[in-house]
Parts: sequence; structure tokens; C-alpha cells
Amino acid sequence: MTGSTRFPTRFARTSDVRAIRDIVAPLVLERRIVAKEGVAYYEGLQEFRVAEVGGTVIGCGALHVMWEDLAEVRTIAVAPEFLGQGAGSALLRDLLDDARRLGVSRVFCLTFETEFFARHGFVPIEGQAVTAEVYAELLRSYDEGVAEFLDLERVKPNTLGNTRMLKLL
Repeated sequence: MTGSTRFPTRFARTSDVRAIRDIVAPLVLERRIVAKEGVAYYEGLQEFRVAEVGGTVIGCGALHVMWEDLAEVRTIAVAPEFLGQGAGSALLRDLLDDARRLGVSRVFCLTFETEFFARHGFVPIEGQAVTAEVYAELLRSYDEGVAEFLDLERVKPNTLGNTRMLKLL
């Protein structure tokens, strides 16, 4: 277990999926997080960390590897009663540590929470952040997060107002 002393994080388990979906649901309704089918949470469970208080899941976040040196931080969400207390920061710190452990040197996010990510060293992306060769390879992905990273037109109606940000590790 890592994270802060107040908000330890751990890798998610199948028994956490209901809590993750409950935490994410209000943000999906506000269109701040992209909606996913329940099966997608189980399929991607190995990417998730959760923050706990007294054995109760109060936050979540995922790290999705996109390329040799690139990953995306996804689905960072904290229960409303714990917002602004450091749980999101604990999750993000541990996800960035996971990225380093995997050998990733750049981490991307698509977010409305630009101030939060800026406090953690993320900066807005201008143009493309990969070479033409890598861009061509990433175009083959079916993952919507990859399409968002590439700033493809087909995802723009679902991501209006979001900012693409990147952090070098």
C-alpha cells in the first residue's frame, strides 16, 4: 500500500468495481468523465488504484499504457465528501510512480481539472506529442483515450472543453 498516510492507495480488486462505478457515476452524468460499460471496468481493473478510508473505497484512478514511453492517467475521481483533502493527489502520485516503475517517461491526461494537474507538473499539449511514425501506429488503436491523445476529430464532440495535458517523468 502506498499513497499518503491519510489516504493509502492500493491496486484495485474485483470487489471494488461497484464502489468505483458509484464514485465515477456523478462525473459521468456531468460529462466530466467518459461513460464506460460495467464490463470495461472489469476488463481494465489491473490499471486501477483505489484510495481507502477505514476500508471504504473513496477514490480511484487508472494508468493506461499507450506506447513504449507514454501512458494516460484516467478516471481519477474522489467521493464528494473527500474532495480537496488529498486523496486525488495520493492517487495521482502513486499512478505516476507506477508509470516510472513500468519505464514510462511521459504521462498524458485529458481533463477539466487543469489546476489540479498543473500542481502536479502537467502542462497543456500543443500539437502532437509523438513522432509521425508513432502517430501512425497509435491510429491503429481502438482505445478512445488514444484517440483523445491524438486529438482526432471523431472524439471531439465527447471531449469539448477538456484540455490535453502532459507530464515528463
